[in-house]
Amino acid sequence: MAKPLDVITIGRSSVDLYGVQVGGRLEDMASFNKYIGGSPTNIAAGAARLGLKSALITRVGDEHMGRFIREELAREGVDVRGVKTDPERLTALVLLGIRDQHHFPLIFYRENCADMALCEDDIDPAFIAEAGCVCATGTHLSHPRTEAAVLKALRLARESGARTALDIDYRPNLWGLAGHGAGESRYIQSERVTAKLQKTLPLFDLIVGTEEEFHIAGGSTDTIEALRAVRKLTPAVLVCKRGPMGASAFTGEIPDTLDEGEMGQHFPIEVFNVLGAGDGFMAGLLKGWLSGEDWPTTLKYANACGAFAVSRHGCTPSYPSWEELQYFFRTGIRNSALRKDAALEQVHWATNRRGDWPEMRVFAFDHRIQLEEMAVQAGAPRERIGAFKLLCLQAAQQVANGHGYGILCDGRLGRDALYRAAGSGLWIGRPVELPGSRPLQLETEIGPDFGGLVEWPVEHVVKVLCFYHPDDDAEMKARQEQVVQRLFAACRRNRLEMLLEVIPSKVRASDDDATAAVVERFYQIGVFPDWWKLEPMTSESAWSKACEAITRYDPYTRGVVVLGLDAPQEELEQSFAIAARFDLVKGFAVGRTIFADAARRWLAGELADEEAVAAMAEKYQALCTVWDRVRAGSKGRIA
Repeated sequence: MAKPLDVITIGRSSVDLYGVQVGGRLEDMASFNKYIGGSPTNIAAGAARLGLKSALITRVGDEHMGRFIREELAREGVDVRGVKTDPERLTALVLLGIRDQHHFPLIFYRENCADMALCEDDIDPAFIAEAGCVCATGTHLSHPRTEAAVLKALRLARESGARTALDIDYRPNLWGLAGHGAGESRYIQSERVTAKLQKTLPLFDLIVGTEEEFHIAGGSTDTIEALRAVRKLTPAVLVCKRGPMGASAFTGEIPDTLDEGEMGQHFPIEVFNVLGAGDGFMAGLLKGWLSGEDWPTTLKYANACGAFAVSRHGCTPSYPSWEELQYFFRTGIRNSALRKDAALEQVHWATNRRGDWPEMRVFAFDHRIQLEEMAVQAGAPRERIGAFKLLCLQAAQQVANGHGYGILCDGRLGRDALYRAAGSGLWIGRPVELPGSRPLQLETEIGPDFGGLVEWPVEHVVKVLCFYHPDDDAEMKARQEQVVQRLFAACRRNRLEMLLEVIPSKVRASDDDATAAVVERFYQIGVFPDWWKLEPMTSESAWSKACEAITRYDPYTRGVVVLGLDAPQEELEQSFAIAARFDLVKGFAVGRTIFADAARRWLAGELADEEAVAAMAEKYQALCTVWDRVRAGSKGRIA
């Protein structure tokens, strides 16, 4: 009988602060990206991306970084029941950089850190019994307390019939053999470490390491001799990682050369960053091993995952999804610098996005011109608009009932509402276009180089409205396309999703082909929005053509939301009924239909705050009910 979990990893968990600049000293790094890190943490996340049901046993601090690790793991699909919160210690940190293709400086901040306080009491026998495999890494054998926890987990795993694996993961610095400035060091001879490792090697069914790591495990700098020393202690499968030459697996006696081991396809690619490559390799290896694949196939998975890691920035963020891995096997290496293969990077981005949004009920109050006009008409100061947007947020939160609700709000007039919405669980979209501009221009906060996006929270979705029609003249098309292309690149650079809104009918008369033609054009110029926001088309043919164009170019798109255009609820219900037949349409993003009346009356002093919130919540709830009803009642939905 299959167990609930495929693998539990145990050991280090940290926050990696990765230098963004490449080719300089760590001393000169000006900015850093924040990722989860630590070998077992990386392996658990990488395995989850490949479809394994993975879990992690570790400790994190009772602070922001500890919560970050827990939340990121959950987003990756990793079971976090074994992640304990330590109230006394801080989460470990690591600073890393890419100096060149050979040097990758790093500093471990692990003095009395949370994960090194892991103890036997943190190992729950019932939890271990749920796993088909327990995977340990070498660092947690370096201290008596953490070693006891690992040994207990291994004993329980073997008692429950689970398999066991070791990633030697030798870091001399973490065994107290090198100073703080020697974090990059991968090998220092130590009889103490060799003895400690050899004491535990018989407990494993699979042992994985580089040549240097087998040198420390076997007590010899001759790789074959070291492997033979390990073989005398254990019948485990030994997998020796060999960098660009792939890896060799040994299931029996050790032959005279590494080339005589079992091998799988390997992938010669340009080295960009070796940090975390071994953890990606291990995730791929576990995928094959635990899925019952033969060793050539298993090593092919592992080598490919390692190749992805070597070619990208960061550890866990570089690892492939299962869909991406299959895509790579079909297409092969088209650019030895994998991160520069645009099609591959699109699959990587799209299949590893945060969360899932199968339903979208979005209250859009990102309007600026319309609310400014209402304020003028009501004789209200412009500053009142920000206060009204806080009321809009209250209405959205009052209606939101679990997952699948969101807001569109701007940062110019609605800044306080955006601040308050952070971390609330709402989907948050934020516009960047200068309202009404054609050709498209962006708000001044974005900046001429689009650098303003670096200040955005990564949970915000960049929304841009482009008034584009397939019959526009060449100059208009070129000017607008250039802005959207640059914006798309800036979104990806800053790890932000993008929503592209197009309304051809606002430019000139449009037929059933217009929206599909616009969609197709943007894909042709390399723009792959995560979301589309489309007008409420009343023709099933128009919807069919638009959805077909989207799925033909991007099978991984998040989907489509329907905008409102200030239509009465009755008209929206009619358009919803048609749109809801298409699986690609996830819901709506409607604004003035919900807030217009309340805004005019509130700005004029005719409604109290509570009355305005109640009025908007009632209309928002009514639209949610309409959408849910027509969605549920859709017969013969179109995929």
